[in-house]
Amino acid sequence: MTVTPCPESRWFESLGWQPFDFQQQVWAAMAQGRSGLLHATTGSGKTLAVWLGALRRAREPLGPAAAAGPAPGLRVLWITPMRALAADTTRALEQPLAALAPPGWRVAMRTGDTLAAERARQDRKAPQALVTTPESLSLMLTRERAHEELAGVHTLIVDEWHELLGSKRGVQVQLAVARLKRWNPGLVVWGLSATLGNLQEAMSTLAGPGSEHVLVQGRVDKTLVIDTLLPAEPGRFSWGGHLGAQMQQPVVDEIERSGTTLVFTNVRSQAEIWYQLLLQARPEWAGLVALHHGSLDKAVREWVEAGLKAGTLKAVVATSSLDLGVDFLPVERVLQIGSAKGVARLLQRAGRSGHAPGRPSRITLVPTNTLELVEAAAVRRAAQAGRVESRSTPAKPLDVLVQHLVTVALGGGFEADALFEEVRSAPAYASLTREEFDWALAFCERGGQSLGAYPDYHRIRLVEGRYRVTERSIALRHRLQVGTIVGESSMLVKWLSGGTLGTIEEGFVARLSPGDCFVFAGRVLEFVRTREMVAWVKKARRASGTVPTWAGSKMPLSTELADAVQAMLAGAAQGDFFDPEMQAAQPMLQAQARLSRLPVPGRLLVEHHRSREGWHLFVYPFAGRNVHIGLAQLLAWRLARAQPNTFSLSVNDYGLEILAAREPVLDALEDGSLFEPSELLADVMASLNSGELARRRFREIARVAGLVFSGYPGAPKSMKQLQASSSLFFDVFRQYDPANRLLTQAEAEVLSQELELGRLRQALGAMRRATLDRVELRVPGPFALALMVERLREELSTEKLKDRLDRILEQAERELDAPRRPR
Repeated sequence: MTVTPCPESRWFESLGWQPFDFQQQVWAAMAQGRSGLLHATTGSGKTLAVWLGALRRAREPLGPAAAAGPAPGLRVLWITPMRALAADTTRALEQPLAALAPPGWRVAMRTGDTLAAERARQDRKAPQALVTTPESLSLMLTRERAHEELAGVHTLIVDEWHELLGSKRGVQVQLAVARLKRWNPGLVVWGLSATLGNLQEAMSTLAGPGSEHVLVQGRVDKTLVIDTLLPAEPGRFSWGGHLGAQMQQPVVDEIERSGTTLVFTNVRSQAEIWYQLLLQARPEWAGLVALHHGSLDKAVREWVEAGLKAGTLKAVVATSSLDLGVDFLPVERVLQIGSAKGVARLLQRAGRSGHAPGRPSRITLVPTNTLELVEAAAVRRAAQAGRVESRSTPAKPLDVLVQHLVTVALGGGFEADALFEEVRSAPAYASLTREEFDWALAFCERGGQSLGAYPDYHRIRLVEGRYRVTERSIALRHRLQVGTIVGESSMLVKWLSGGTLGTIEEGFVARLSPGDCFVFAGRVLEFVRTREMVAWVKKARRASGTVPTWAGSKMPLSTELADAVQAMLAGAAQGDFFDPEMQAAQPMLQAQARLSRLPVPGRLLVEHHRSREGWHLFVYPFAGRNVHIGLAQLLAWRLARAQPNTFSLSVNDYGLEILAAREPVLDALEDGSLFEPSELLADVMASLNSGELARRRFREIARVAGLVFSGYPGAPKSMKQLQASSSLFFDVFRQYDPANRLLTQAEAEVLSQELELGRLRQALGAMRRATLDRVELRVPGPFALALMVERLREELSTEKLKDRLDRILEQAERELDAPRRPR
């Protein structure tokens, strides 16, 4: 019997391709009206799997529910987490239209970058498929005719779902899905991801309840190479960045012998530095090496992306701005400067090379300190074993709910009972109580207990049984700041002679004086003046300048990678130095074992050291930087209860240092009560400046909830104004409305997100159960030195730090070379 291939397969064959089994599984599932998650390797064909499934649904009758909207209207929504992906995705979706879409189908794009004329064109005649962002979809929900315009959507696809899942933007998507499902119960929802550990949870969070879900895992044979650029002299001691200069020439050599190369850094300041390092080594590469990060002007970023696609660039130094989605087929190599800090991030970046089925992907790790050699070996083993980080949705963030209530009130209005049930169908709000919902409703309607006298905060009103927005000014302000992305206030950077370079955080510019020089957009600039949120600059005569720092520049090590690092150290303690990275790190690890011990699973290494600075206590929980911040404060506070003392603290991803002005009483360390998990919440709140932390977090919540208005286009408010406004609300609520749930949310987010209270509790439990290894250090060991440098960098100039380091290293080297003495 002859089997007639489906239209999708025939289209593949016309291009000389063969569809994968997972693509055919997705087509069949979508044709049956099933929602799901497609998890497959980057570059394996996920886009065509779900898009051709959506086109198959478009060619078949879908019942009366899908016919609720006008016949030629919008049928498919494609959500992308980044504007930069939208244009590339739109082009990819247009490719099979002529062969597989119903007649007259059109794909369009709608993001914050879409021109007003194009938006007006879409309003006059809607496309059948629309590529958009979570923010733009929420804006569409604010339109009075939202139900009429969106009720015909039968398929919603969320690209790079792992990027949204663990954030409030993901919650925003969940609420939009709930709204669309109310209008069309037959809505099919699919997510795409390449790097997730908790697949079932991720799938149910997006698809929601009441539908049959299917998980499709694309198993495509694809070679993944993870290797490391080994330093010539890794040394016996390690501290942050000490290998940077040594790795400059090896990186240049790798780029020289490779095709188009992506050089990833974790933060924008590091990208600026490495771009300069490449051009210092190869001035003739000017124009062939480019820089790409989120603060650069859109035109610059688009030029770089076009050069990558055309293969005209030798190398691009980038941050996470190029992590996702866009296909750069000419890219052969990926270099990762420093640790990727997580398995998922490493896999995501590796997939930028060989971004096509059958082509190998290769990522080469470039250590910036010797400890990162151990991380490199650990992340390779974790990736090979499939130990990828999980992501979970935030639990019922009320600031997002408040914003959504105003959004829906603008988009035709709502009845409270019906919207409560709709919101609870979003997994993030499954546990939302009616009392919490009613509080959010009252807050939008009357401003809560403390804002009732101010009409600007009476944002919705009950009109003929439905809540609506009746004031045009409130509607305008709400639409101007829909979304949950809240960053530091930015200023445009412009040439005095004309032209825009990009944006830079206001806090950095505030520290500059006229004539100061700084590095930005790959250039050394001289600051001239600020005016109306613009930093005016000119080309500097000096060859160097300060590198800007951006918020959020300290990524914590993930739990999965931290566990893998400790497993590597346990192997090293048994003499396992099989991996090339471990061989390179062997002198440093042997120095640590000689001067102290190696921290291994099941044992807690605690080092003591007396210096001219005071009494040092080094502890190595391997719980990541964020947890160690809270842990250091907590342990210092508990030690101070036994005896008042003055402490200085330092943390990194492996451990923490507590430096005491006088010898601390360590009875609590001896009996284990120092690590007692009970009373943890009360002790953490007492040990930290929790009020100030909550105040800072409240700024973001106030912005999302619409309490603080960030300004009109062309006239943004400064960060100082926004901070003052949010702080005023914070103080008013604390005094006159202490039960305000947004205050409670701010405290909860500080604990769960900034301090990772759950992980902190787990770390304390593991520390209490572990066997204690106490070592009295004659000189700081490699692990202790790394913590000391973290602290000294904040206290000393570069020159003084170098002098101090030279003295410490000289003493340590003498101790290592001396005849071995019993401890």
